[in-house]
Amino acid sequence: MTGTTADKPTLPSAEPEAVGMSSARLARIVSALNREIEAGQLPGAVIAVARRGHLVFHEAVGHLGPDRRAPMARDALFAIASMTKPVTGVAGLLLWEEGRLGLADPIERFLPQLGDRRVAVLNERVLAGQGPIETVAAERSITIQDLMRHTSGLTYGGRGTTAVHPLYPASSNAAGATLDAVAFLERLAAAPLLYQPGTVWDYGLSIDVIGLVVEAISGQSLGAFLEQRLFHPLGMVDTSFQVPPDKVARLARPLPRDPDTNEAQSVPDRAQALRFECGGGGLASTALDYLRFAQMLLGGGILGETRILGRKTVEAMRANRMTADIENRIAELDPNSEGYGFGLTVAVRERVSTLMGSPGEFYWNGAYGTLWWADPAEDLAVVFMAQVPGEQRRRYRPLINSLVYQALTD
Repeated sequence: MTGTTADKPTLPSAEPEAVGMSSARLARIVSALNREIEAGQLPGAVIAVARRGHLVFHEAVGHLGPDRRAPMARDALFAIASMTKPVTGVAGLLLWEEGRLGLADPIERFLPQLGDRRVAVLNERVLAGQGPIETVAAERSITIQDLMRHTSGLTYGGRGTTAVHPLYPASSNAAGATLDAVAFLERLAAAPLLYQPGTVWDYGLSIDVIGLVVEAISGQSLGAFLEQRLFHPLGMVDTSFQVPPDKVARLARPLPRDPDTNEAQSVPDRAQALRFECGGGGLASTALDYLRFAQMLLGGGILGETRILGRKTVEAMRANRMTADIENRIAELDPNSEGYGFGLTVAVRERVSTLMGSPGEFYWNGAYGTLWWADPAEDLAVVFMAQVPGEQRRRYRPLINSLVYQALTD
């Protein structure tokens, strides 16, 4: 069943005690975040928690911005950066379910300009950031699975110091803000891959390419496809690539300087249109909207009576695809991800970590301070929204993790 305007899937509320959580212990989240605000670490935040399919906690603390003029609202809008990636992944999975793409399909089937690739030879000179760059032929094509699990060899220009990195856009946001889709693909086609496809997990522009594959197959913009197939059916009324004028006042803003380093910081203005709707990092959303998305995945592809994906498709999404012959570098990106593998656009917990949780938990966070995860073993979904783009954002994943899990009582 697909939801209609008059029939949106619900995320019913419940008292925490009715689903095995403690109201008093959940209240510690507000106390801890208020301490962070008083210490000048962030202007404000919103957190939403669901257990056993019920919303049990949805609170806003602090202010929308550093001027402290407007209190933070539960429906505040945030630039969610790489939390866009799992959303784009679901768009690709919808097409997989329809037989319009396959995980083993080569990228050139959909985007011919990305076929016939060359791969950089990472000698000492190139690793030191010096040219010229020698290349060899790719041993095989980039596949849809490579793109979805970050083993394509496409990288982020801002995440390394080799001579190859400056040939790539620094980030998804930089790509979407400065290049149209044609120029973006031309830039990727001209650059050598950093690694042979399928050999190294390396964070980069792969999911932006998935977004363009969705556009090529569907004949729609990525935003239009997502609105029709995901946002509207799930009742995600505040999620988009461009915040409309009547919602701009709800946009949260960061502190002007990182409180730890004193470096200037900002997040993109999501009221402004992107040159192309980059599937790797361009969305704005609210905590409750994204919780609907997370709960749909936690529920095996369904929210209420609205089915988005099949159960086996979601199982495939959150299955670890880091085989023994792939070099897993996820923990280099975030030390808290030690013990995690990677599925289709989401990281998947495989073993004991520095964080509380369960094997099978899956997540992917955003560079501007937003985070989420879903824990099937505990039937738990959590979304935390804040605009903290500096290094201090890394303190919130373990903080929110412990505050939520300590509130479980059964």
